[in-house]
Amino acid sequence: MAEPDRDAARQMWHDYLASQPAQFSGEESLPDVDGFGDSRELADELIALVLDGIKRATAGLVADYEAAGEPLPGPGDHWVACDGAGVPRAVLRTTEVRVGRLDSVDDAFAYDEGEGDRSREAWLAGHRAFASRRGAALGIATGDDSMMAFERFEVVWQA
Repeated sequence: MAEPDRDAARQMWHDYLASQPAQFSGEESLPDVDGFGDSRELADELIALVLDGIKRATAGLVADYEAAGEPLPGPGDHWVACDGAGVPRAVLRTTEVRVGRLDSVDDAFAYDEGEGDRSREAWLAGHRAFASRRGAALGIATGDDSMMAFERFEVVWQA
């Protein structure tokens, strides 16, 4: 995935803040700027699902956050979601986060992720593969007991 365009993300963030003057002072710092998935193609596919109103949840390995020295997302947090080329496409606000084992995903969360046929079985297959790739990149073993951050979000601004 390409590096995010931070200048464009900053502009999108400021446009969003300006649209909510009662809620923000306008001085809030730029939140996380990132894409979905671990490849340009996957990032494009997943942001399209977000923009189409299908995808309203995501999950990431807790080990990824730890390796990057980043806190887990929390309710009320914002982030700027980019496509595979690093172009900001939407500002998202986290509404809920649950930490649990990869295999603890339920049917409702799998459906809200919006991927594949939206079933738990398809979610598990896709996220086992994702966790395996991320684990290899981090030099750790992954499996059904890998801890995940299950995040639900809403789109609050889009390009």
